[in-house]
Amino acid sequence: MRISFFLLTTLLFRGLSFISSPDFAQPPVPVILDTDMDSDVDDVGALAMLHAYERAGKVNILGVIVTSDEVNSAACTDAINTFFGRGTLPIGVSQRDSLKSFSKYTQAVAQAFPHQITNRTAEAATSVYRRLLAAQPDGSVVIITIGHLTSLSRLLHSGPDAASPLDGRALVARKVKRWSCMGGQFPNGKEANFYRPDPASTVDCLSTWTLPVTFAGWEVGQQIVTGGSAFRERCSAQSPVYRGYEQYNGFQGRASWDQVAVLEAVEGLEPYFSAENGQCVVAADGSNQWQPTSQTNHRYLKIKGSPEAIQKRIETLMLGGW
Repeated sequence: MRISFFLLTTLLFRGLSFISSPDFAQPPVPVILDTDMDSDVDDVGALAMLHAYERAGKVNILGVIVTSDEVNSAACTDAINTFFGRGTLPIGVSQRDSLKSFSKYTQAVAQAFPHQITNRTAEAATSVYRRLLAAQPDGSVVIITIGHLTSLSRLLHSGPDAASPLDGRALVARKVKRWSCMGGQFPNGKEANFYRPDPASTVDCLSTWTLPVTFAGWEVGQQIVTGGSAFRERCSAQSPVYRGYEQYNGFQGRASWDQVAVLEAVEGLEPYFSAENGQCVVAADGSNQWQPTSQTNHRYLKIKGSPEAIQKRIETLMLGGW
């Protein structure tokens, strides 16, 4: 059978157009969230966003690392996962004993919604991190940290185990695509995730990490307030997101530090952000200084559009929409 040149080129053009079309389905990005889920409620909003992204087919949540010594932090995390239909998600914890009770919302969420996992019964964070990474294709996983970096540091210094013959650094180098980090204040400053309670892990992670990392600094999330009174009117009272923000400050609104990191990790820079390339250097006390350079794997976010547009996008996702 002979095909005309016109028909052949038409079919070829249509095929290429289909491949390059923005509607062409991309596979969901495998994500591990590392959260402190305790002192601030933005962790609740960030985890709700990830579940919205997963339902939209944009991410595959592999598991959640809870880096906290708050007694209800893992139970609260599991309750949120269970509410969104992912009660079997693995949860690893940084601490099982010497736990404290200080959160304004974790106990209320854990008591109101079903869950199975607690800090005392969960697996160790390092074991979960290693097992999840080992099972994924090379260069595929995005790690999002929205708390201090104790668990990530322990992963990097972990040894071979049943999950993988690789040590932590080699396992990360093989399996991880990039890291999105809520931490620091840019270009210079001192921010809680970097200095409290474990600045040594921050110094260690930033000096050890070799893959691309994007920092969502304090100054960005501070400009984007979510979870206020208007949000309350749209949020189901039967949701752990509602319960978390209600218990935290009665829907007075809160800065969206953690949600910014999730937004950028999944959707990228456009249309909301630009990025400054350079090197983040962290002192022993957790304070950071930015050094401009083009030869680096570090960048930090700046708001490109309006804070109001970012607020609207984040709240839509926190409410489960798309």
